[in-house]
Amino acid sequence: MDPRIRWRELGWALPWLAFQAFPVIDLIQTPRPLWVRLLAGAGLVAFTATYLGVFRRAFGRCGPLTGRLVAVVVLGVALAVWLGPAWSGLMIYVSAAFGVALPTRWVFPATLGAAGVCAGVLAAHGQFGELFILPLLCVLTGFALQGTRHLMSINAELTEARDELARNAVAEERLRFARDLHDLLGHSLSLIALKSELAGRLAERDPARAKEEMADVEAAARRALAEVRDAVSGYRQVSFAQALAEARSALSAAGIGLKAPSTVPPLPGTVDAVLGWVVREATTNVLRHSGARSVTVELVRTEDGATLTVTDDGRGPAGGHGAGLAGITERVAALGGTVESGAAPGRGFRLRAAVPVPAPAGVAAS
Repeated sequence: MDPRIRWRELGWALPWLAFQAFPVIDLIQTPRPLWVRLLAGAGLVAFTATYLGVFRRAFGRCGPLTGRLVAVVVLGVALAVWLGPAWSGLMIYVSAAFGVALPTRWVFPATLGAAGVCAGVLAAHGQFGELFILPLLCVLTGFALQGTRHLMSINAELTEARDELARNAVAEERLRFARDLHDLLGHSLSLIALKSELAGRLAERDPARAKEEMADVEAAARRALAEVRDAVSGYRQVSFAQALAEARSALSAAGIGLKAPSTVPPLPGTVDAVLGWVVREATTNVLRHSGARSVTVELVRTEDGATLTVTDDGRGPAGGHGAGLAGITERVAALGGTVESGAAPGRGFRLRAAVPVPAPAGVAAS
């Protein structure tokens, strides 16, 4: 169970501690031997700690008696019987512990038992004026907390059901997406394969017709590409490692060398995705208009952040900033980071993105 939930449930126990004012006052004002006061005070502290432990561990759960619950009952009864009416209010705490820790069918008889002990202590000391107040509070407390526990249990079940529905919805959406993508590509690729085969057979007999078929193949491929992009828009996630692999492939095809980290340090998901977008945008700029022959990617992981630097040896900065650079600047700024771009030392263009990362050890990859 989440510790925050347990402490929230513990809050239900704290208001009832106001009843401990009576035994504390009695412990201070009633003349008793020192050893009695020390023993009674230690017993009260142990009782309170055990009582809070019962609430923190058992609230909202229905299970058998635990050692803590047994300790609460033993300490509460012993202190009330030993020290008299001022301590009989401890049976209210015992009833509260019954309400949160016992199965529903056991709460009624156990609470009546606590009320009976409370009434017996009061009657034995002639406190008949409170005979119908504290025992009644015992019963009301036990049933009030049992009802509260029931409501919280139902709320927890509803939360679990909602989470399960959310997981099922995600699973169904993945299946739907996979099915739609399969149908989409299956049709388009089948068409491309058929027309390519036809163009191959017509290449020698009817070159003009073969040329038309290949034009249809090109149109079908572009159409399929546009449909796939529409299908995955807003769905696909970019990672740094994935973007680095794509950059290596694209730059290699263009005859541009790439020097990049061989291993990628672990990064939080949002930071990993943003750095992936930075690599993708830098690669796009290199391919479009840099004229570079080599690109260097460096990722430095420090104790409190990560810095990504992409440098090429091309023509240097172009006039103005494009939409792509503005987009990654916004992505990095959303995480509290910064983006710097400009001429690299010597020749070329350098793009640097620094993102704060709350993480343990610093790792550098270059």
